[in-house]
Amino acid sequence: MNLLGISLENCAEGQSCDLDPRAISLKPDLAYPRPQLERSHWMCLNGAWKFTFDDAGQFVSPTDIGTWTHTIEVPFAPESIRSGIGDTGFHSNCWYEREFETPEGEGRLLLHFGAVDYRARVWVNGQYMAEHEGGYTGFSIDITPVLNQSGRTLVTVWAQDDPHDLAKPRGKQDWQLKPHSIWYPRTTGIWQTVWIERVGTAYIDHIRWTPNYELWEIGCYAAIAGDAPAAGIQLKVKLSVGDRVLANDTYEVFNGEVSRRIALSDPGIDDYRNELLWSPETPTLIHAHLQLWQQDQLLDEVKSYTAIRTVSIQRDRFMLNGRPYYLRLVLDQGYWSDSLMTAPSDQALRRDVELAKSMGFNGVRKHQKIEDPRFLYWADVLGILVWEEMPSAYRFTPKAVERMTNEWTQVIKRDFSHPCIVVWVPFNESWGVPNLVETVAHQNYVLAMYHLTKTLDPTRPVVGNDGWESTNTDILAIHDYETQPSRLTQRYGSQIKIADLFERRRPGGRILTLDNYPHQGQPVMLTEFGGIAYTPEDKPDADQVWGYERCWNISELQMKYRDLLETVNDIEIFSGFCYTQFTDTFQEANGLLYADRTPKMPIAAIRAATISGGLCTPTSC
Repeated sequence: MNLLGISLENCAEGQSCDLDPRAISLKPDLAYPRPQLERSHWMCLNGAWKFTFDDAGQFVSPTDIGTWTHTIEVPFAPESIRSGIGDTGFHSNCWYEREFETPEGEGRLLLHFGAVDYRARVWVNGQYMAEHEGGYTGFSIDITPVLNQSGRTLVTVWAQDDPHDLAKPRGKQDWQLKPHSIWYPRTTGIWQTVWIERVGTAYIDHIRWTPNYELWEIGCYAAIAGDAPAAGIQLKVKLSVGDRVLANDTYEVFNGEVSRRIALSDPGIDDYRNELLWSPETPTLIHAHLQLWQQDQLLDEVKSYTAIRTVSIQRDRFMLNGRPYYLRLVLDQGYWSDSLMTAPSDQALRRDVELAKSMGFNGVRKHQKIEDPRFLYWADVLGILVWEEMPSAYRFTPKAVERMTNEWTQVIKRDFSHPCIVVWVPFNESWGVPNLVETVAHQNYVLAMYHLTKTLDPTRPVVGNDGWESTNTDILAIHDYETQPSRLTQRYGSQIKIADLFERRRPGGRILTLDNYPHQGQPVMLTEFGGIAYTPEDKPDADQVWGYERCWNISELQMKYRDLLETVNDIEIFSGFCYTQFTDTFQEANGLLYADRTPKMPIAAIRAATISGGLCTPTSC
């Protein structure tokens, strides 16, 4: 196999990527966009596309467009500098178009979009093909029926994203013209990779891995699409770690799917078992090689991966692989100054994981963003836990409920198999359910999303509403931005009875649990705190930065972070914490890193405080 070493930047030129996906873990620049279902023959369509705004919404089809006013660099949103446009105004509609040479080959040609915010319609060679709604999830189209004899294929995309619509999942995207408070610039249109790939007439469309630590087995579900015969199709699954083969089995495909539990040879003793377990400390991945056969004809071949890892709640503790595990998380918004929600490169995503780990954190809470699958890949490979949180809508309407339910379902389906994801969070701080305390319909909505999530994935804990006003939840998550350590000790220290905590404490003026939903022994975690802002005084607009508290020099910031983390680490009631936040993000200057990922204080000092709250010494750093 020819390993071309094509990076995202090279791939933007439309080159065909013929590579061995297994090599991706060794060559990080080979950034296949969907890391858990990888094929060797694909072509990236990132790069220069024709582009135009349509603020009046006057264009209905591609033939209505007389002039393309811009060229845009996909996958960067037009609001971003990296797109080549950098227009942060209000734009409800925009159009994209690109022509490329049709790859030769038999079978079907699939067109994939990683994410288009918020609603998309796609035409291929002038023929309308599909519509998708949801700005944080991808979609695929079989474009084989509309290919022509010219050897060229033309793709046109319409994206609609009403900047004022508060009834759609939008996360931190501001509805005001300029970012204010804790909200950031908007992201319109294509913001993740676009690519095509060849598949057979029948092919593997979806894979779902479900590890079972207690039974020492891995559930494998595969959905088959295309023109699969009613009988005679087999799926071959090979699981391995390095040169060690764990399973090599073949299953009959029935009704277009395979659902099997693959029992592994259980060594029994923990020392041997631990060699195969995934954790942040030892992120062991099990490589999967899947082939779809019809007798002696190979129809499809993909690479994937899974891991043996279990998460659960046992009384007041979070459990990883059957053992209590203290969570040290950092709040990660997932933004870059020049490219907004789109990472500038695959290496940038890897670097974020490396930085979080180097600062002593064993997890990140991805806040109000469904992250690019490449980030989850690096979290899987390098070993860091992820809380995945649904971006909020900010109005409660039937349409908002419908939109969020549909998109959240897509999110869980897409990301279910990533071992790094350990907690699902459908709501944050009652956003989208502003009258949660008084309104039964709002309560029912949160309850419904909690139970829907547990139905779609019974293997992970779910935080129904992170921050306060909890109904059903597996973890009692508290947001408290008190920056005086002594006051945190007064609120949550050993002298406080836990029953009194939920009766009396109201961080942010909010009750911690709703009536009829008392604390039932779940783990208690401080999932937002800190938010200490610092930016150099000579920086432009330094007087306009935002944070929960302001420091005026690095020494003060380092001291405050150390004292705060020492206090939180010592509070026995907490089973974990999440510090706000990973990086400065636009007007929010409360990151441990600047927006360009430069540390504000020595990494070793941050790590020492994160882990123990103590001073950095040669032995502890």
